[in-house]
Amino acid sequence: EGCKQAGCALIGGEMAEHPGVMDPDDYDLSGFCVGLVDRPRMLDPESVREGDVLIGLASSGLHSNGYSLARKVCVEGRSEEELREGREDLGGQSMLEALLTPKPVRPVMEEVPGGIRALAHITGGGITENLNRALPASVNAEVDLGTWPIPPVVRFACDQANLSEEEALKTFNMGLGMILIVNPDEAEAGEQTFRVGRIVAGGGEVQYANEGGLFA
Repeated sequence: EGCKQAGCALIGGEMAEHPGVMDPDDYDLSGFCVGLVDRPRMLDPESVREGDVLIGLASSGLHSNGYSLARKVCVEGRSEEELREGREDLGGQSMLEALLTPKPVRPVMEEVPGGIRALAHITGGGITENLNRALPASVNAEVDLGTWPIPPVVRFACDQANLSEEEALKTFNMGLGMILIVNPDEAEAGEQTFRVGRIVAGGGEVQYANEGGLFA
């Protein structure tokens, strides 16, 4: 309805529901920035090759997805005092601190110098529905579950919502804010990066090794 009133169209994933935060007849319009990159420096999924390495960049928490579910299972029914007190199951953070922690990406990317073929921002849709966008049609991304730490707040939200492994991998980033596809000769994992899989022959899809090992 807001689009009709403004005489404009929204495309892609620019719309989000805020149940419990905004009244059903209200809408909120916000501005955004568009970044530019020189064409010779653009990453191209067609450059991805079988044998390339998947490097996951650690997330600090939920980042930008799954907040409707997280609010329902982590916030609703809790007093402000309860939301502000430190929790052992959140590594000493309060619920509010854990849900709102940001994460700078560029400094972490510098730990993987050169050789980046493509990358995927793990946002709405999780690893399953974002990593595939960085693949050509001739390969799959094989992700090794259990090879990176899950932030306490993400694990807490999954437990509270009773999510299966498959649902969790489509809802939250599960501890990986971005996944880089890197030339294996130049792939280096650092303190905040993890080798989480590889590129194999396939059809442009994400597959998981060690199924059942996500929450292990």
